[in-house]
Amino acid sequence: MLKALIFDVDGTLAETEDLHRQAFNRAFGQLGLDWHWTPELYAELLKVMGGKERLLHYIDQEHPAEKRALTARMPEIHDLKTRIYGELIETGPLALRPGVARLIGEARAAGLRLGVATTTTRPNLDRLVAINFPKGDEPFDVIAAGDEAARKKPAPDIFELAVGRLGIDPLEGIAFEDSAAGIRSALDAGLPVLATRSRYTQSHRLDGAFSAVSDLGEPGRPHRHLSGAVWPDGVVTLDALRVWHTRNRESATA
Repeated sequence: MLKALIFDVDGTLAETEDLHRQAFNRAFGQLGLDWHWTPELYAELLKVMGGKERLLHYIDQEHPAEKRALTARMPEIHDLKTRIYGELIETGPLALRPGVARLIGEARAAGLRLGVATTTTRPNLDRLVAINFPKGDEPFDVIAAGDEAARKKPAPDIFELAVGRLGIDPLEGIAFEDSAAGIRSALDAGLPVLATRSRYTQSHRLDGAFSAVSDLGEPGRPHRHLSGAVWPDGVVTLDALRVWHTRNRESATA
């Protein structure tokens, strides 16, 4: 039986990545750093999972002579970036991607448990939830976020943490991801994965996902099918996920 859905955040729940990029650039400017991350550069940097790790990678690659001093400033840079990101979300509300709120609503009404497995920090997720759900409404039963896991994606740690907190067998859940690293992380945690390609993962291979689509789709606004399982009318619904899950479990045990 399908018991839980587990979502990544950045690029999966919402197209947050460019706001992160803007927040980094504003933080750099306010701290007197002559750095500017273009969309093209940021797409490459996103191959490194986690904002702090991304900063360290950039310093190591682009400013090796100043590595020691800049690494010491990394917490200051990242903390300011996180505050600026929160301000950007609050001044220009960021909507969830097509189909996300609908599917979450269907799952909650049916009694499924909902989880999050993300490398982003908890405050970033909290702000996204606050502007997209009624005040005081917490849609997720379990959240595994930020630095709670020892290793970032593509290691399976963050999904394993979410699965453990949900109290399910991995095959009783479905993970939703937008990136190659995220898919690998979920698969290695034993979860089947549905991929929804995002703005910054257009070049990513989505190998391993049992279905890849442009988004979850809405009635009258179908998604674009990319590979794998096909969804009725171009919309990923809970009923359709249950049908796929039952067939997959039956074939796996046959």
